Amino acid sequence: MTIQKLQRLLTVALLGVVLISASPAPTEAQGLPTFNFSMEEPKEGGDAAVSLQLIFMLTILSLAPSILIMMTSFTRIVVVLSFLRTAIGTNGQMPPNQLIVGLALFLTFFVMAPVWERVNNDAIQPLIEDQISYTDALDKGMEPMREFMLKQVRQKDMALFVKMARISQPATHHDIPNSVLIPSFIISELRTAFQIGFILFVPFLVIDLVVASILLSMGMMMLPPIMVSLPFKILLFVLVDGWNLVVQSLVKSFH
Repeated sequence: MTIQKLQRLLTVALLGVVLISASPAPTEAQGLPTFNFSMEEPKEGGDAAVSLQLIFMLTILSLAPSILIMMTSFTRIVVVLSFLRTAIGTNGQMPPNQLIVGLALFLTFFVMAPVWERVNNDAIQPLIEDQISYTDALDKGMEPMREFMLKQVRQKDMALFVKMARISQPATHHDIPNSVLIPSFIISELRTAFQIGFILFVPFLVIDLVVASILLSMGMMMLPPIMVSLPFKILLFVLVDGWNLVVQSLVKSFH
């Protein structure tokens, strides 16, 4: 849902710019600036290169949410936090979706900070200083991301996509194409997240079973067990310092 909202906001912003540019120019009394968008043939090769670079940057910005979700630790973290909220039984109301996504984003920044620091030092800064080309910057910037994904991916998932891609068995990790590595990393992250989510469900499920058995033995069959078990599950989670344990386990699972 967050990606769709970002894409809708970007579309609305672009439409707003177009509508502003298409509106009649304000009078001098209003004192507002005018916008003028026009398309002209490039006079020099540098003009065309700048236009292509601008289009490339806009494309990267539009794909940034997908890159953040698919190639980082965000997938595992947000799925585990969603499982935790479901296991507690707050019916998706507490914590709200914005808080879950925000916490997952900041934990992703924390986990990926060493990787992004290498990307900045090896690719971005040399590119800004005109020491390397765009192609070299892309290769050097992708290498730390590939190393991170290779540490988390399962060999079984990698073999699956190698087989479906109908390519020869890679001799080294450098021979694995990104088209195989990225989907392998995604399904590996989903499997790990579901495993952690199952472990989180167990203690809360025990509380539900105990409360349901007590209510049934007391003949209180019309009272929903979730109404009675929810305070006990929240109390258990607070007493064991659940957020500390969950966040610590998530962060350590990437090392």
